[in-house]
Amino acid sequence: MSIDFVHFTPGWALAGGLLIGLAAAVLILFNGRVCGISGIVGGLLKPKRDDSAWRLAFLVGMMGAPLLFRYLDRLPILDVQAGWSTILIAGFLVGIGTRYAGGCTSGHGVCGLARGSLRSLLATLTFMTVGILMAILHAHWLTT
Repeated sequence: MSIDFVHFTPGWALAGGLLIGLAAAVLILFNGRVCGISGIVGGLLKPKRDDSAWRLAFLVGMMGAPLLFRYLDRLPILDVQAGWSTILIAGFLVGIGTRYAGGCTSGHGVCGLARGSLRSLLATLTFMTVGILMAILHAHWLTT
């Protein structure tokens, strides 16, 4: 495995990380809500009174960010080497995982760790470990 230094963009990665942290801080400071995407989307599936507007605004901003970014730099070329069935199954499995973990990577990894949550630490360690193991498995055994 090697790093693609031609397309390595640490400046944009740092800016993106800072924006994610800023968004999480603003959401919890001004709305008292954790910035976990699965929880935000899940709340739209079972809407409560006066609870949908901020969720929709957050999602519109999240989906609109790449459109804004394209005015600052070129959008990366995506090369997804999976069929729709694989993508749908993977998405379904991620959804199941977020339900079992009580949140997603953004909720646990960004917000939960920042709050010092032991549950978030264990969840983050679990999904990072499994993700690393799956990447190793895929790179060394599934592609040969």
